[in-house]
Amino acid sequence: MSDAPGRLRLDKWLWQARFFKTRSLAARMIGEGRVRLNGARVTKPAQAVVPGDALTFPQGDRIRVVEIAALGERRGPAAEAQTLYADHTPPPQPRLGPRPTGRDRRRMDALRDDPET
Repeated sequence: MSDAPGRLRLDKWLWQARFFKTRSLAARMIGEGRVRLNGARVTKPAQAVVPGDALTFPQGDRIRVVEIAALGERRGPAAEAQTLYADHTPPPQPRLGPRPTGRDRRRMDALRDDPET
């Protein structure tokens, strides 16, 4: 079963571009409706993609926005996978203050657990 030339299954492309560790994990994210293709929600892993399509999907605690630049032949090394897309993900928001220390977290927990406040 081969797709038309210049097209590739969405789950396979996400796996080849190394956004997901397994193809079945990519298919599950698509099936749950958590991936958007050109702004429209996609629920079928077999959805065909072509270069120029835009994808939006969650990855960890970030929302990734990528444009498909090329279709891969295989799941190669990370350097090869990075050539398959142009990343338009906005940079993460900087922290407002320094990271709390263990001592700071214990104090915050004590304040939260205190019934008098």
